[in-house]
Amino acid sequence: MSDYIKTLSRHRRLTILRFLADSPEYTSNASILEEVCNKFGVTSNRDQIVTDLEWLREQGFVSYDGKGDFVVVTATARGVEIAEGKTRHDGVQRPRPGL
Repeated sequence: MSDYIKTLSRHRRLTILRFLADSPEYTSNASILEEVCNKFGVTSNRDQIVTDLEWLREQGFVSYDGKGDFVVVTATARGVEIAEGKTRHDGVQRPRPGL
């Protein structure tokens, strides 16, 4: 995996976690997350979103229920801590202060 792809994945994961942290009940779905990532300049397709959601789940940062093409995702307390910069993980971009 190239450095650019790794960097993009780290940013995508942070974008996902930050959006979930600001969402009602810390929940959203994969389609909305794809749109959000693209809106914020983190170029993403559905496969990349689902791949990063699986990675985030393996790390304990999100939980989700996959029902075919519709995936509902919820941030865990640990995922919110990552999104807020209270804790770090090498696989997720650290947020800048004040954001």
